[in-house]
Amino acid sequence: MANITLKARLASSDIVLAPGVYDALSALVAQQAGFEALYLSGASIAYTLLGRSDVGLTTFTEVADALARITERVSLPVIIDADTGFGNALNTQRTVRGFERAGAAMIQIEDQTFPKRCGHLDGKTVVSQQEMVGKLKAALDARSSADTLILARTDAVAVEGLAAALDRAEAYLETGVDALFIEALRSPGQMDTACRRFAHRIPMLANMVEGGKTPIQDADALQAHGFRIAIFPGGTARAVVHTLQGYYASLKQHRTTEPWRERMLDFDGLNEVIETPALMALGKRYE
Repeated sequence: MANITLKARLASSDIVLAPGVYDALSALVAQQAGFEALYLSGASIAYTLLGRSDVGLTTFTEVADALARITERVSLPVIIDADTGFGNALNTQRTVRGFERAGAAMIQIEDQTFPKRCGHLDGKTVVSQQEMVGKLKAALDARSSADTLILARTDAVAVEGLAAALDRAEAYLETGVDALFIEALRSPGQMDTACRRFAHRIPMLANMVEGGKTPIQDADALQAHGFRIAIFPGGTARAVVHTLQGYYASLKQHRTTEPWRERMLDFDGLNEVIETPALMALGKRYE
Protein backbone atom coordinates (compact mmCIF):
# COMPACT_ATOMS: atom_id res chain seq x y z
CA MET A 1 0.00 0.00 0.00
CA ALA A 2 2.98 2.31 0.39
CA ASN A 3 3.12 2.77 -3.39
CA ILE A 4 -0.58 3.55 -3.87
CA THR A 5 -2.59 6.41 -2.43
CA LEU A 6 -5.78 5.80 -0.50
CA LYS A 7 -7.56 7.80 -3.19
CA ALA A 8 -6.40 5.36 -5.85
CA ARG A 9 -7.26 2.35 -3.68
CA LEU A 10 -10.82 3.60 -3.19
CA ALA A 11 -11.31 3.52 -6.95
CA SER A 12 -11.48 -0.27 -6.55
CA SER A 13 -14.76 -1.94 -5.68
CA ASP A 14 -13.06 -4.06 -3.00
CA ILE A 15 -13.67 -2.74 0.48
CA VAL A 16 -10.76 -1.30 2.49
CA LEU A 17 -10.58 -2.89 5.95
CA ALA A 18 -8.87 -0.50 8.35
CA PRO A 19 -8.24 -1.57 11.95
CA GLY A 20 -8.09 0.93 14.76
CA VAL A 21 -4.66 1.94 16.06
CA TYR A 22 -3.66 4.37 18.79
CA ASP A 23 0.14 4.62 18.73
CA ALA A 24 3.18 3.68 16.68
CA LEU A 25 3.45 0.19 18.16
CA SER A 26 -0.16 -0.79 17.44
CA ALA A 27 0.22 0.67 13.93
CA LEU A 28 3.40 -1.33 13.32
CA VAL A 29 1.78 -4.60 14.42
CA ALA A 30 -1.25 -3.87 12.18
CA GLN A 31 1.02 -3.20 9.21
CA GLN A 32 2.88 -6.45 9.85
CA ALA A 33 -0.48 -8.28 9.89
CA GLY A 34 -1.02 -7.21 6.27
CA PHE A 35 -3.67 -4.49 6.42
CA GLU A 36 -3.86 -1.88 3.66
CA ALA A 37 -4.85 1.16 5.74
CA LEU A 38 -5.18 2.21 9.37
CA TYR A 39 -7.74 4.20 11.33
CA LEU A 40 -6.50 6.47 14.13
CA SER A 41 -9.46 6.80 16.44
CA GLY A 42 -9.92 9.84 18.64
CA ALA A 43 -11.65 7.57 21.14
CA SER A 44 -8.66 5.24 21.29
CA ILE A 45 -6.31 8.17 21.87
CA ALA A 46 -8.53 9.30 24.76
CA TYR A 47 -8.62 5.76 26.17
CA THR A 48 -4.87 5.16 25.97
CA LEU A 49 -3.30 8.59 26.32
CA LEU A 50 -5.64 9.97 28.96
CA GLY A 51 -7.33 6.88 30.40
CA ARG A 52 -10.58 8.78 29.82
CA SER A 53 -13.80 8.52 27.86
CA ASP A 54 -14.35 9.83 24.33
CA VAL A 55 -16.07 13.09 25.33
CA GLY A 56 -13.95 15.68 23.56
CA LEU A 57 -11.09 15.86 26.06
CA THR A 58 -8.29 15.28 23.57
CA THR A 59 -6.79 18.28 21.79
CA PHE A 60 -5.64 18.99 18.25
CA THR A 61 -1.98 18.87 19.24
CA GLU A 62 -2.30 15.55 21.09
CA VAL A 63 -3.93 13.91 18.08
CA ALA A 64 -1.49 15.49 15.62
CA ASP A 65 1.45 14.24 17.68
CA ALA A 66 0.03 10.70 17.76
CA LEU A 67 -0.53 10.81 14.00
CA ALA A 68 3.00 12.05 13.29
CA ARG A 69 4.57 9.29 15.37
CA ILE A 70 2.53 6.69 13.49
CA THR A 71 3.22 7.98 9.98
CA GLU A 72 6.94 8.22 10.79
CA ARG A 73 6.94 4.52 11.72
CA VAL A 74 4.67 2.87 9.15
CA SER A 75 4.03 3.30 5.45
CA LEU A 76 0.28 2.59 5.37
CA PRO A 77 -2.24 5.38 4.71
CA VAL A 78 -3.88 6.60 7.91
CA ILE A 79 -7.48 7.75 8.22
CA ILE A 80 -7.51 10.23 11.09
CA ASP A 81 -10.46 11.10 13.30
CA ALA A 82 -10.45 14.91 13.55
CA ASP A 83 -13.62 15.02 15.68
CA THR A 84 -15.35 18.37 15.02
CA GLY A 85 -12.21 19.98 13.64
CA PHE A 86 -11.63 21.10 17.23
CA GLY A 87 -13.81 24.16 16.88
CA ASN A 88 -15.25 26.33 14.12
CA ALA A 89 -14.35 26.61 10.45
CA LEU A 90 -11.06 28.37 11.17
CA ASN A 91 -10.10 25.74 13.75
CA THR A 92 -11.00 23.10 11.17
CA GLN A 93 -8.63 24.68 8.66
CA ARG A 94 -5.79 24.61 11.17
CA THR A 95 -6.62 20.98 11.95
CA VAL A 96 -6.60 19.94 8.30
CA ARG A 97 -3.29 21.69 7.62
CA GLY A 98 -1.68 20.19 10.70
CA PHE A 99 -2.95 16.68 10.08
CA GLU A 100 -1.92 16.85 6.43
CA ARG A 101 1.61 17.88 7.46
CA ALA A 102 1.60 14.98 9.92
CA GLY A 103 0.90 12.53 7.10
CA ALA A 104 -2.85 11.92 7.12
CA ALA A 105 -4.31 10.22 4.05
CA MET A 106 -7.94 10.97 4.99
CA ILE A 107 -9.28 13.44 7.56
CA GLN A 108 -12.67 12.79 9.14
CA ILE A 109 -14.77 15.75 10.32
CA GLU A 110 -18.12 15.36 12.07
CA ASP A 111 -21.15 17.58 12.65
CA GLN A 112 -21.43 17.24 16.41
CA THR A 113 -21.27 20.27 18.67
CA PHE A 114 -18.02 20.92 20.52
CA PRO A 115 -17.06 19.20 22.75
CA LYS A 116 -18.22 16.03 21.04
CA ARG A 117 -18.74 12.55 22.40
CA CYS A 118 -18.40 9.02 21.08
CA GLY A 119 -20.79 8.39 18.23
CA HIS A 120 -22.26 5.40 20.08
CA LEU A 121 -22.92 7.24 23.35
CA ASP A 122 -26.33 8.77 24.05
CA GLY A 123 -26.91 12.49 24.45
CA LYS A 124 -25.20 13.77 21.30
CA THR A 125 -26.07 17.13 19.73
CA VAL A 126 -25.28 18.42 16.24
CA VAL A 127 -24.52 21.80 14.75
CA SER A 128 -26.72 23.22 12.00
CA GLN A 129 -26.35 21.82 8.51
CA GLN A 130 -25.26 25.26 7.33
CA GLU A 131 -22.46 25.43 9.89
CA MET A 132 -21.18 21.97 8.97
CA VAL A 133 -21.26 22.76 5.25
CA GLY A 134 -19.13 25.81 5.98
CA LYS A 135 -16.64 23.73 7.96
CA LEU A 136 -16.36 21.18 5.17
CA LYS A 137 -15.75 23.91 2.61
CA ALA A 138 -13.10 25.33 4.90
CA ALA A 139 -11.49 21.89 5.20
CA LEU A 140 -11.42 21.42 1.43
CA ASP A 141 -9.87 24.86 0.95
CA ALA A 142 -7.22 24.16 3.60
CA ARG A 143 -5.71 21.00 2.17
CA SER A 144 -2.69 21.42 -0.06
CA SER A 145 -3.09 18.15 -1.99
CA ALA A 146 -6.16 16.57 -3.58
CA ASP A 147 -4.72 13.22 -2.43
CA THR A 148 -5.48 14.28 1.15
CA LEU A 149 -9.07 13.14 1.38
CA ILE A 150 -11.85 14.76 3.42
CA LEU A 151 -14.38 12.41 5.03
CA ALA A 152 -17.66 14.01 6.16
CA ARG A 153 -19.39 12.33 9.11
CA THR A 154 -22.91 13.02 10.33
CA ASP A 155 -24.15 12.00 13.77
CA ALA A 156 -27.69 13.16 13.04
CA VAL A 157 -29.30 9.70 13.00
CA ALA A 158 -29.43 9.69 16.80
CA VAL A 159 -30.54 13.33 17.03
CA GLU A 160 -32.79 14.07 14.05
CA GLY A 161 -33.53 10.64 12.58
CA LEU A 162 -32.43 8.76 9.50
CA ALA A 163 -34.16 10.92 6.89
CA ALA A 164 -32.58 14.10 8.22
CA ALA A 165 -29.18 12.42 8.44
CA LEU A 166 -29.43 11.39 4.80
CA ASP A 167 -30.38 14.93 3.81
CA ARG A 168 -27.36 16.23 5.70
CA ALA A 169 -25.14 13.70 3.96
CA GLU A 170 -26.51 14.91 0.62
CA ALA A 171 -25.56 18.48 1.47
CA TYR A 172 -22.11 17.38 2.59
CA LEU A 173 -21.57 15.41 -0.61
CA GLU A 174 -22.41 18.54 -2.61
CA THR A 175 -19.51 20.42 -0.98
CA GLY A 176 -17.09 18.12 -2.81
CA VAL A 177 -15.92 15.88 0.03
CA ASP A 178 -14.27 12.59 -0.87
CA ALA A 179 -16.21 10.13 1.32
CA LEU A 180 -19.24 9.93 3.62
CA PHE A 181 -19.72 8.42 7.08
CA ILE A 182 -23.26 8.19 8.46
CA GLU A 183 -22.61 7.27 12.08
CA ALA A 184 -24.55 4.76 14.20
CA LEU A 185 -26.93 3.33 11.62
CA ARG A 186 -29.27 1.15 13.61
CA SER A 187 -29.95 -1.86 11.38
CA PRO A 188 -28.96 -3.61 8.16
CA GLY A 189 -32.03 -2.00 6.64
CA GLN A 190 -30.78 1.47 7.46
CA MET A 191 -27.38 0.55 6.08
CA ASP A 192 -29.00 -0.54 2.82
CA THR A 193 -31.05 2.65 2.66
CA ALA A 194 -27.97 4.82 3.08
CA CYS A 195 -25.94 2.87 0.55
CA ARG A 196 -28.70 2.86 -2.04
CA ARG A 197 -28.73 6.64 -1.95
CA PHE A 198 -24.99 7.33 -1.87
CA ALA A 199 -22.74 4.32 -2.54
CA HIS A 200 -22.85 4.64 -6.33
CA ARG A 201 -21.73 8.28 -6.05
CA ILE A 202 -19.12 8.39 -3.29
CA PRO A 203 -17.18 5.98 -1.06
CA MET A 204 -19.02 5.28 2.19
CA LEU A 205 -17.51 4.23 5.51
CA ALA A 206 -19.03 1.75 7.97
CA ASN A 207 -18.05 1.91 11.64
CA MET A 208 -18.07 -1.35 13.60
CA VAL A 209 -18.14 -0.81 17.38
CA GLU A 210 -18.42 -3.90 19.56
CA GLY A 211 -21.49 -3.30 21.74
CA GLY A 212 -22.40 -0.10 19.86
CA LYS A 213 -25.54 1.01 18.03
CA THR A 214 -24.73 -0.56 14.65
CA PRO A 215 -24.92 -4.35 14.27
CA ILE A 216 -21.47 -5.85 13.75
CA GLN A 217 -20.91 -7.37 10.31
CA ASP A 218 -17.78 -8.62 8.62
CA ALA A 219 -16.12 -6.70 5.82
CA ASP A 220 -17.59 -8.91 3.10
CA ALA A 221 -21.12 -8.25 4.34
CA LEU A 222 -20.42 -4.53 4.54
CA GLN A 223 -19.13 -4.57 0.97
CA ALA A 224 -22.35 -6.30 -0.09
CA HIS A 225 -24.30 -3.37 1.35
CA GLY A 226 -22.16 -1.01 -0.73
CA PHE A 227 -19.62 0.31 1.77
CA ARG A 228 -16.06 0.92 0.52
CA ILE A 229 -14.34 1.40 3.89
CA ALA A 230 -14.84 -0.68 7.04
CA ILE A 231 -13.29 0.43 10.31
CA PHE A 232 -13.06 -1.43 13.61
CA PRO A 233 -11.71 1.59 15.51
CA GLY A 234 -11.90 0.83 19.22
CA GLY A 235 -11.60 -2.94 19.13
CA THR A 236 -7.83 -2.68 19.46
CA ALA A 237 -8.02 -0.80 22.76
CA ARG A 238 -10.75 -3.13 24.05
CA ALA A 239 -8.64 -6.18 23.20
CA VAL A 240 -5.54 -4.69 24.84
CA VAL A 241 -7.43 -3.77 28.01
CA HIS A 242 -8.90 -7.27 28.23
CA THR A 243 -5.42 -8.76 27.90
CA LEU A 244 -3.94 -6.37 30.47
CA GLN A 245 -6.67 -7.20 32.97
CA GLY A 246 -5.71 -10.87 32.74
CA TYR A 247 -1.98 -10.19 32.81
CA TYR A 248 -2.08 -7.90 35.83
CA ALA A 249 -4.47 -10.18 37.72
CA SER A 250 -2.11 -13.12 37.14
CA LEU A 251 0.96 -11.15 38.22
CA LYS A 252 -0.79 -9.93 41.35
CA GLN A 253 -1.95 -13.44 42.24
CA HIS A 254 1.22 -15.39 41.39
CA ARG A 255 3.82 -12.65 42.00
CA THR A 256 5.57 -13.69 38.79
CA THR A 257 4.83 -13.61 35.07
CA GLU A 258 5.61 -17.32 34.69
CA PRO A 259 1.96 -18.51 34.41
CA TRP A 260 1.43 -15.97 31.63
CA ARG A 261 4.59 -16.71 29.63
CA GLU A 262 2.83 -18.67 26.88
CA ARG A 263 0.66 -15.62 26.16
CA MET A 264 3.60 -13.20 25.96
CA LEU A 265 6.47 -12.38 23.67
CA ASP A 266 9.84 -12.74 25.32
CA PHE A 267 12.56 -10.08 25.13
CA ASP A 268 13.88 -11.25 21.76
CA GLY A 269 10.39 -11.72 20.39
CA LEU A 270 9.40 -8.11 21.04
CA ASN A 271 12.69 -6.86 19.61
CA GLU A 272 11.99 -8.82 16.45
CA VAL A 273 8.56 -7.16 16.10
CA ILE A 274 9.98 -3.65 16.54
CA GLU A 275 12.88 -4.54 14.21
CA THR A 276 15.71 -3.93 16.66
CA PRO A 277 18.28 -5.98 14.67
CA ALA A 278 17.70 -3.83 11.59
CA LEU A 279 17.99 -0.67 13.67
CA MET A 280 21.27 -1.84 15.18
CA ALA A 281 22.61 -2.69 11.72
CA LEU A 282 21.68 0.78 10.51
CA GLY A 283 23.50 2.33 13.44
CA LYS A 284 26.68 0.47 12.53
CA ARG A 285 26.75 2.23 9.16
CA TYR A 286 27.53 5.47 10.98
CA GLU A 287 30.23 4.17 13.31
